Amino acid sequence: MTGLLGGTFNPPHNGHLALAHAAQQHFGLDDLAVLVAERPGHKEVQLDADTRLKLARAAFPDYQVEPDPHERTVDMLRAARWNDPLFLIGADQFADFLTWKDPEGVLALSRIGVATRPGYPRARLDAVLQQLSRPDRVELFEIEPVPVSSGQIRDRVSRGDPVDGLVPPGVAGLIESLGLYRNR
Repeated sequence: MTGLLGGTFNPPHNGHLALAHAAQQHFGLDDLAVLVAERPGHKEVQLDADTRLKLARAAFPDYQVEPDPHERTVDMLRAARWNDPLFLIGADQFADFLTWKDPEGVLALSRIGVATRPGYPRARLDAVLQQLSRPDRVELFEIEPVPVSSGQIRDRVSRGDPVDGLVPPGVAGLIESLGLYRNR
């Protein structure tokens, strides 16, 4: 089974790694593809896709990391070469799943692994599951919380604060050597 972990990775951090490792363990994935959104349809990113791709490759050296030219998940899945992959997302993303472009199409083309953390309100997830035609295509799995976000990393770097322990060392090195997130 192939897992797909998509995102802007602006920058990738230890929470992304924790999700990838927990999914690998929980689902026994044969392969994991990290898909870096070139032009995400849901948010603006300051860094170009090539730089974010370099950051993701530094964060995930043991995984296949590639660009995703599609703005929406369903479009990527329609063009994809994977047969019934497992698309990995966090609980916060799944809580907004019904606002995605063609959520039923996403479910038809992939299963969804939703990473939850202790204390996350299950009712928010159940409310989404109840509205899906194929809730059997969604599996929740728990991960240890990693209190970090890409926005927090960008803020810390812009203030000159260290990001040690929040991002993989290779990512920290690239942020420093390329002078990323300094002028915001």
